[in-house]
Amino acid sequence: MDVFIEPIARLINEFSRLPGVGKKTAQRYAYKVINMTDQEAKEFADAIQGVKQRVRFCKICGNFTEDEVCDICKTRDKGTICVVKEPKDVVALEKLHEFKGVYHVLHGVIDPMNGVTPNDIKIKELLLRVGEGEVKEVIMATNPDVEGEATALYIAKCLKPLGVKVTRLSRGIPIGSDLEYTDEVTLARALLERKEI
Repeated sequence: MDVFIEPIARLINEFSRLPGVGKKTAQRYAYKVINMTDQEAKEFADAIQGVKQRVRFCKICGNFTEDEVCDICKTRDKGTICVVKEPKDVVALEKLHEFKGVYHVLHGVIDPMNGVTPNDIKIKELLLRVGEGEVKEVIMATNPDVEGEATALYIAKCLKPLGVKVTRLSRGIPIGSDLEYTDEVTLARALLERKEI
C-alpha cells in the first residue's frame, strides 16, 4: 500500500524532478500546495503556465525574453559580447551593473565525456555575430572548470582569424565553481580584471 494517495504522490514526484529537490523537500512543497487557498493555487499554476507560454530565447543572443529580441540586445553597445554558458549566468553578471555590452548564451559547454561537441552549442551563431564586423571584444565568461576552460579556448581559437580581441574573466573566481554561486564582489573583480587569451 502506498503511503500517499495518488494526487499527492504525483505532486511529490513532480516537485522531486526539480534540481536540488529531494523527496522530503518535495513533500513539504506538496503540503504547502495542499494548504494553499484556491486563489493561491491558481496563481501558482498560472505563473508556471505563463512562463511556459511567454518566455522564449532571444533570436540574437539566446537569453530569455518575452519578445523576439531581448531588451539588452535592443539597447546596449554591440561592440563587446560577453559569452556565457546559460541564461542564469546573464542574471549573475547583470546584478553587478558593471557590464554595458551584450551577451551570447551558448546553452552548454563542450563536454566530450557527455557527448557535447562544438556543434551542439551556439558557437556557430557567435561566429556569425562577430563576423558582421561591429564586435571589438569577446569576453569569455564560461565557468572556470575543465569544460568551461576548454570551451573558452576553442572559441578563442575560432575567433583569432576574425581579428577580434578575446578576453577571459580574471581568476578571481574559484576553479570548479559556478558563476551563479559566486559572490558579487569576486564576480565584479573578475569582470573588471579580465585578460586577453
